[in-house]
Amino acid sequence: MFLRIYTTLVLIFTACAISYAQPSPALNAADIKLQLKKLDVLGSVLYFAAHPDDENTRLLGYLAKEKLYRTGYLSLTRGDGGQNLVGNEQGELLGLIRTQELLAARRLDGAEQFFSRAQDFGFSKNPEETFTIWDKDKILADAVWVIRKFQPDVIICRFPADSRAGHGHHTASAIIAAEAFTAAADPKKYPEQLRYVKPWQTKRLLWNTYNFGTLNTTSNDQFKIDVGVYNYLLGKGYGEIAAESRSQHKSQGFGVPAGRGSSMEYFTTIKGTTPEKGLLDGINTTWQRVPGGQAVEQLMAKALAGYNMEDPAASVPALLTIRKAIQALPESYWRNQKLKETEQLILAASGIWVEAYSTTATVVPGQPMEALVQLINRSKIPVKLQQLSLPGKDSSMGAQSLPFNQLVSISKALMVPATTPVSQPYWLEEAHALGTFEVKDPLVIGNPENIPALQAVVKLNIGGQDFTITRALQYKYTDPVKGELYEPLVIAPPVVANLNNQVFIFTSATPQTVPVKLKAMADNTTGTVQLQLPAGFKSAESSLPFSLSKKGDEMTVQFNIAPVKMNGHNRVDTFTVAMNCNGKQYTQSIQHINYDHIPAITLFPQAAARLVAVDLKHNGNKLGYIPGAGDMVAASLRQVGYDVTELGEKDIMGGNLQQYDAIITGVRAYNTNNRLKYWQEKLMNYVKEGGVLLVQYNVNNPLVTTALGPYPFSLSRDRVTDETAPVKLLHPDHQIMQYPNTITAADFEGWVQERGLYYPGNVDGAYEKLFEMNDRNEAPLDAAVIVANYGKGRYVYTGLSFFRQLPAGVPGAYRLFVNLISAKK
Repeated sequence: MFLRIYTTLVLIFTACAISYAQPSPALNAADIKLQLKKLDVLGSVLYFAAHPDDENTRLLGYLAKEKLYRTGYLSLTRGDGGQNLVGNEQGELLGLIRTQELLAARRLDGAEQFFSRAQDFGFSKNPEETFTIWDKDKILADAVWVIRKFQPDVIICRFPADSRAGHGHHTASAIIAAEAFTAAADPKKYPEQLRYVKPWQTKRLLWNTYNFGTLNTTSNDQFKIDVGVYNYLLGKGYGEIAAESRSQHKSQGFGVPAGRGSSMEYFTTIKGTTPEKGLLDGINTTWQRVPGGQAVEQLMAKALAGYNMEDPAASVPALLTIRKAIQALPESYWRNQKLKETEQLILAASGIWVEAYSTTATVVPGQPMEALVQLINRSKIPVKLQQLSLPGKDSSMGAQSLPFNQLVSISKALMVPATTPVSQPYWLEEAHALGTFEVKDPLVIGNPENIPALQAVVKLNIGGQDFTITRALQYKYTDPVKGELYEPLVIAPPVVANLNNQVFIFTSATPQTVPVKLKAMADNTTGTVQLQLPAGFKSAESSLPFSLSKKGDEMTVQFNIAPVKMNGHNRVDTFTVAMNCNGKQYTQSIQHINYDHIPAITLFPQAAARLVAVDLKHNGNKLGYIPGAGDMVAASLRQVGYDVTELGEKDIMGGNLQQYDAIITGVRAYNTNNRLKYWQEKLMNYVKEGGVLLVQYNVNNPLVTTALGPYPFSLSRDRVTDETAPVKLLHPDHQIMQYPNTITAADFEGWVQERGLYYPGNVDGAYEKLFEMNDRNEAPLDAAVIVANYGKGRYVYTGLSFFRQLPAGVPGAYRLFVNLISAKK
């Protein structure tokens, strides 16, 4: 029984290491040759770090495609706490984007991708802080789980377990790696995992040292290898592959130039023996490490010697013989891994292509759908289709031969099983505390994505041997500009509800209209909708009916809600939209994330929003906003009654800026908008003539201009990462602290993720500093907000993270932000 469970788990685990939204893999003759050579190498390396983009892509490519080891990258987080340079998604939505960017990188460098349940909560200054937010035991268990499944011969850390790592998450990842190295081999640690996996002792744990900026942790006495070699089968060196791979991290702005020529990587030993000649010194990476593997080794030698680049199909008989020999071996990790690789090679060398589609982009559990399976045999190897299984339907094909180079299309009408789960990333299915995701099914932990809920299972006979091929049902269509495109098939509830805002701000007890847009995901969708309101809020409508006749139909219903009373105190709560349809209740919204560099992402979060009752006054009305790297600040200001206009070239260079009560620049605008170096003089004149300019945080490199304000200052890396850090008001009687709202320390309650980041340094004496704050055991920082009068107007630079606080509905953040942009006339 153990062996059967173990085999199933290995197959699931290895299948989950690829991105399911991709088409049937196609390898050219050089790829097939490389994979054939890899079939003869039985060694594995797991790279270990904290975030997407932490990995050494040049080393991963070298290990996977030059040394031909099974290579993986375990990123403890999905990068949820980073900044987004391609859009305004933050938090968990950004984590979804960065997950797909990592998978795109892995498709280029040849490694596999894994994650733990750790959530990236933003910058952390030390591991002690990190482990107060991450559930260390769960994260360690996840690392042990991945090690026991992947069974790496060597683990490599990106970072050291000390302050040189530069980020608390980085240091924590090295600490976790060292503890997991030992715990994975101990059967007393996480014994519940041993139902499915066995303890595993990795040979050695190394730290991949580096020379970044002013920090050089390499030395000539360390073990080192040259990874800057050129691979003729790939037509590229590993510096070129690394550049392509790393440049997939587009949301972080990590496009890099290609590197060419010799490039050394250095390593120091943390645990285990120190290598002398190669990373896998002392490890048998031949077929002789598998009992009975010598026979396979001999067959591999013949297959490699006989491979014909102009006719890969000629190797299929040899590969079929190798497959049969591997199947005869005793159950083991490498037996199963190499069997999977052999089967993939047989498909590639045979030119067999199998894909499965839905004719529509979205399907609903319990509703009909049309499925299409297409196959083609592009070699003279005899192939027979024996059986096709689709969700809820099996079809015996009676050993139908696939004719040479003829596309076979099989269309089937079927019913989507009613138990099919709605498309939702498995780590976002459950509510979770800050720092650690909750996952119901322990077997999926570590996987980069969900196992597809709807799959086609095709049974073929290839050259006299039976094969089972699984393909996820996808949606494929043709765009008139981009051509043939693939998207993950979306499984949806019958009806969804979307709100036009995620935060509703109440500054009085006056009712607000809350529009709820309903969309049918199936035909003939009718029912009622209501708002599940917290105590202290009321709706004039208890429920409203809806009727949507066709899939895709939309309608908007309106509720009028208000606080029961305003008592001068700030309050934050949440409401949910509930739709009753066909005897069931649904509470999902639908959200799409679409960028050209990653597959389309669709998810179904709760149709919910925050209700914020805040004592807030403002005297201005018209604001100008200069977008930066992407944030939701402008939308948040509209929520409290401002008229916000997005400003561009014509508005700034030729428009009337004095019509705006204040102008605001978005986060990192001076890093991302090259036109600002030409607009800056106009903006300074706007201030001089009586305007208010508020500049949100930027990083110190690259800046389109260093003259960010009317008087000099620079940008530092100073930040306060503890969102609960005490804040001292340096000038409580300052006009900004008193008008139009009286600001107190209470306005810094309920902040999320951090206080602020990249505070100014070397600040000219013309600026006033308004606040003092610091993380525990650190010196106070006083430049979170600097203000200067210039001419008739006011200039404000702030490193406070309003771009996180306003969309989160933090009442005090609204009050302070409004004061910073309000001036008595």
